[in-house]
Amino acid sequence: MRDCRAEILQTVQSLCQEHLVLGTWGNVSTREDDFFWITPSGMPYDCLQAEDLIKVELTTGKAYGPWKPSTEWRLHAAIYAGRPDCAAVVHTHSIYATAFAVANQPIPPVVEDLVQIVGGGVAVAAYALPGSEALAQRTLEALGEKNAVLLANHGLVGIGKSLNEALTVCRIVEKAAQVTLHAKTLGPIREISQDEIEIMREFYLTAYGPGLKREERQ
Repeated sequence: MRDCRAEILQTVQSLCQEHLVLGTWGNVSTREDDFFWITPSGMPYDCLQAEDLIKVELTTGKAYGPWKPSTEWRLHAAIYAGRPDCAAVVHTHSIYATAFAVANQPIPPVVEDLVQIVGGGVAVAAYALPGSEALAQRTLEALGEKNAVLLANHGLVGIGKSLNEALTVCRIVEKAAQVTLHAKTLGPIREISQDEIEIMREFYLTAYGPGLKREERQ
């Protein structure tokens, strides 16, 4: 049986170890039926326990637990409502991705792993105050059908069908942002075409991963 709270704790440990968040900023959630579990507001990740995590109703926003939910719970709720294919949301303040967010510049589709897992480049959601309903709706709009979006002057949101995928999205976006900044110092960069993006995205969705060898599928 899936243990949502254990998955969240493992994810936040990875975020801290990989310096994708600092202090108590950033947040993580995963969906379970008509609820989602989310990290509490303002609590250091290194001391979080399973009982500290908050359960929030998707339709009403009612929270259950000993603490307040993350101030960004509205953003998570909006994504789950607007993207039924999404089962996990990871919000980071990683350095390179946030640099693009501060510059209000999208991360272009320049590396293959980015376009495969995200579905193209990463757009920037228009600025709104943290924790606001406006930020939630602008994030959902800019996210579209992709798996990542930048929050202007704020950070990065990655989503997926699992916490592992959402975390991988954040890792890949951060790497792509770093690669892009370095590549621009060498000269003009080549963006991957939309036709190429669609081919690679389709491959990721339908054929990527270990699966069964061809002879075993027959």
